[in-house]
Amino acid sequence: MQRPVAALVLVLAAWGCAPFEPDFTVRPGVETATVLDGVPGASYTLYNRDDEALVTLVADAQGQAHFAYVPPAHAVIETGEGALFAFPDGDVLLPGEYEIRSEDVDPAERSGWFEVLSVDSPAPDGLYDSQELVGIEFSPLGDPPENTERGFQYLEMRDGVLLSAMVRFPDSRLYGDGPWPTVVEYSGYSPSNPNNPDNGTFIANAMGFATVSVNMRGSGCSGGVFDVFNRAQHADGYDIIEIVARQDWVLNNRVGMVGLSYPGISQLYVASTNPPSLGAIVPLSVIADAWEMQWPGGIYNKGFTRQWVEQRESDSKAGGTDWVTARIEGGDTTCEDNLKLSSQNIDFESFLRSLEMRPDHSDDRDLRELVRGIEAPVFLGGQWQDEQTGSLFGGMVDHFESSADVKFLLANGRHPDGYAPDAVFRWNEFLEFHLAERVPELHPGIKLFGGGEFGKQFQMEGYRFPDDRFEGMEYDAALSDYLAEPDVTVLFENGAGSEAIGAPGANFEADFSTWPPAGAEQRVEFWADADGTLADSVGASGVDAWRFDPDAGDEDFFGPRGYELMPRQWDIDWTRFAEGDAVSYLTPPFQQTTVLAGPAVAELWVRTEEESEVHVQVTLTEVRPDGNEVLIQSGWLRLGHRKATVLDDLRVDRSYAAADFEAVPLGEFVRADVAIHSFAHPVRQGSRLRMTVSAPGRDHGTWLFEAPPYDTPPTFHLGRGGDHPTALRISTLSGLDVPEALPDCTALRGQPCREYVPIANTVVE
Repeated sequence: MQRPVAALVLVLAAWGCAPFEPDFTVRPGVETATVLDGVPGASYTLYNRDDEALVTLVADAQGQAHFAYVPPAHAVIETGEGALFAFPDGDVLLPGEYEIRSEDVDPAERSGWFEVLSVDSPAPDGLYDSQELVGIEFSPLGDPPENTERGFQYLEMRDGVLLSAMVRFPDSRLYGDGPWPTVVEYSGYSPSNPNNPDNGTFIANAMGFATVSVNMRGSGCSGGVFDVFNRAQHADGYDIIEIVARQDWVLNNRVGMVGLSYPGISQLYVASTNPPSLGAIVPLSVIADAWEMQWPGGIYNKGFTRQWVEQRESDSKAGGTDWVTARIEGGDTTCEDNLKLSSQNIDFESFLRSLEMRPDHSDDRDLRELVRGIEAPVFLGGQWQDEQTGSLFGGMVDHFESSADVKFLLANGRHPDGYAPDAVFRWNEFLEFHLAERVPELHPGIKLFGGGEFGKQFQMEGYRFPDDRFEGMEYDAALSDYLAEPDVTVLFENGAGSEAIGAPGANFEADFSTWPPAGAEQRVEFWADADGTLADSVGASGVDAWRFDPDAGDEDFFGPRGYELMPRQWDIDWTRFAEGDAVSYLTPPFQQTTVLAGPAVAELWVRTEEESEVHVQVTLTEVRPDGNEVLIQSGWLRLGHRKATVLDDLRVDRSYAAADFEAVPLGEFVRADVAIHSFAHPVRQGSRLRMTVSAPGRDHGTWLFEAPPYDTPPTFHLGRGGDHPTALRISTLSGLDVPEALPDCTALRGQPCREYVPIANTVVE
């Protein structure tokens, strides 16, 4: 593979012309090509080998233009600050041979043919071995280092882009001199900020790991153009792992990865490229499909996901973060040069908003498929009610088909719970086995002082880490026992098992071989019936109606304090739908305690007389004998996307593609299977299960939903019984020892509770 050059020489044999050098530079990368040193305002056109003009970009004020997406037909697109572009029917820039021509001059200047790389293209010879990284000693339990500059440096990627990185070594007083087990934290936040380590880095350093914290291209002080989960970022991760593994202070020359949320998600993308030196990953609180995060059920999420994308765009701009500005003002010329390309960053909120139908190239960012090829050991932690990233991750737990070892820690809960002390103890144990290749044993100092410090973050005063489970065993025997343990641990009623109500702590737990649990479940079905009942058999034909609530999509379930990440108990104001704005169906009291497990499917039969655009939300709640109602899980669907296949395990396979979209016909019932993603929740004897159908909104913490632009809120009809039997299909888990007492109404993490109020359905027929 060619190394980046100042200019690519054009060989015009086909035209019989002598070679010459154009006045611009092309830097090809992984599914990208960037024009540098061009003429501001000049047009640069990308051609393929068939001599087709694919797209023309107008260079920004610095003569730069970045090719990463190709519209379905040739178009001329402005670039630079404030420029917007969107082509939902287009594609990414596929690997292959291309040429860029500047046709503003006569004769046109041509770059010559160059290769756009794939994620599998090899790096230049010697790239990994030639880079030496240095670090500083960092102790989370001690005073911050006076000078962090030595640990800050740049890593060169296969296309010549430089990424900012910060290297920290563990406290030598606790862990001695190297080599140390080493982990990477990699994201588009600020991991390489030398004076403020991210949480994954902070925890790993405290546990005795050397850490390398790297900013994705186009973020922090890193070069390149920022994108969201594109293939260039995946390839960069491969390069980072292989560079770090060559360092003499890395134990076993194997590298792990840590992080929650963005740096958790990035681990899965990097691991899907299978770097040879990747020893283990610990992704926490992750997504599954990037498109569906923005469009749950095909409905635009104008809440957390949109706000997250907008914040990433803001941070990646020149001057977007204070620490980057401070580095530039302090003389970091590499950082300053790197940020020149930030003008080429795409307005991703507008871009993603245009992707109303799921494009084919989304598959390259769909972790449900990418994780199938991951070979490294994986410890994945997730919460069914994660207010930020949701529960789609539950549908890919059994997709890690190639991994050497997998462990999953699943629970009801909230986004940061992968950093709760008990969870940290478990994933540290995993890294000790697979990365350090030694029997897990917490340092006595961390046991004595660290538990309390970790506990304080979750308002767990006096917390102490569990005892080491394999103390005194030989490594091979301990590893054998560890590998023999079930792959999946589910924590039930997290928040009810702690001395402090609402703090992380399970009321009980259970182990499974996989999720959804194979062979441990039986299917139950409930049917919408007259008088708002949810019966165990199909009843007489009938129709209930609900009016679309246009305000619901703007309502979350937080009170006046709003969304707060870390408080032990949230400030909850879980608002209700007005009479007539929802239909509700309720089972009789359960005769015995039953553990319900998602995924589940709500099979709705819906008729609309007024509007062909129909958005629905289905919410499951437990109505307890003490008069309170607890949120379990919700699902959403734009009914134009109703074409789907319901699998045997109740997962719903749906393309969301334009070819499968069909507007809802007026005046006739259509069937729509609404996916209710993974959960695990005990319903005790005497409690009832409620299914509510409504407009999207009110029943989620941070996701808000864009409503169709109705002139007047329409009324929709839900069939029940007869030829249109609306049903709920769900699984139960048997053989679990559930404590008899109901937990405190406010205890369950991620699951708000309120007083139960009946809904009188509007009967149409």
